[in-house]
Amino acid sequence: MATQRHALSSKSEFESALERAYASQIDNHAGAVADYIPELTKANPDHFGMAIATAKGRIFEVGNTDIPFTIQSVSKAFVFCLALELAGPELVAERVGVEPSGDPFNAIVFDPGTNRPFNPMVNAGAIAVAGIIYEKLGKDAFAFLIDRFSDAAGNRLDLNQSVYQSEAETGHRNRAIAHLLLANDALAVPPDEALDLYFRQCSINVSAADLAWMGATFANMGTNPVTKKFAFDIAAVRSTLAVMFTCGMYDYAGHWAYDVGIPAKSGVGGGIVGVVNRQLGIASYSPRLDPKGNSVRGVGGFQVLADHFGLHAFDCTNIGSSFISSLVR
Repeated sequence: MATQRHALSSKSEFESALERAYASQIDNHAGAVADYIPELTKANPDHFGMAIATAKGRIFEVGNTDIPFTIQSVSKAFVFCLALELAGPELVAERVGVEPSGDPFNAIVFDPGTNRPFNPMVNAGAIAVAGIIYEKLGKDAFAFLIDRFSDAAGNRLDLNQSVYQSEAETGHRNRAIAHLLLANDALAVPPDEALDLYFRQCSINVSAADLAWMGATFANMGTNPVTKKFAFDIAAVRSTLAVMFTCGMYDYAGHWAYDVGIPAKSGVGGGIVGVVNRQLGIASYSPRLDPKGNSVRGVGGFQVLADHFGLHAFDCTNIGSSFISSLVR
């Protein structure tokens, strides 16, 4: 996959930090590759890569950053952002909440006060959001999504047909969720149409480098830092980053906010994307997952980077903001 690269003449602080984070996790063999989608079991459990892309248009990489994998639940953040742009925050808020659930990502449970999904980062909320996109765009919905994802990545992305078919053939729990959404008026299109779009969005191929650029596009307020292409509405980006911070890491979101402290979204394909507002997109790929569905090496690597640069949003010394700003000029 062709990705944007800016060669540097000497090793930078970013490269040194990435190598340190990578080395801290390369011998960590905990976790297991996702198996509830049969096609995902084919991932090489030893693949591991990390990348940092800056809002000024530079990228730094270590390990397997060009290996394609399916974006899976990382897509939920970007699709939510696009739904806010297309349908407006009022309609989106009628269909899905923004509160952490504390439940697994595939739980069949709604907020008892609203009979709506708790947030757009769990399956129920993401299917409702896919329904909104389909409601607005119909058969053009997937083309719209992959075009915007590609603009954010600065690289033409494609659909992994094998994973899409595997998800469509085995996604019975998600079908149950979709029908429950319809019964509770949280879905205004046929369940099969919303589900097909959801399965497709999760089956888009990306690399760690692609995700880093997508995170950097969020950090750059919706515009790709290199191509200058518009990908996401600036107001929608702000709202999406807030939900990523509180809900993006499944039922590990509280620990993530405590330990790492940046907006992020994970996926069972092994990817994680994180955003340091106005500054960085950070991404990792390693398919061994913990019991909550997060990449074991990815979580560990992010923790090392957050500690090294002081990236936590509430770092008492605020060394991350000032130090990173000096690096990305």
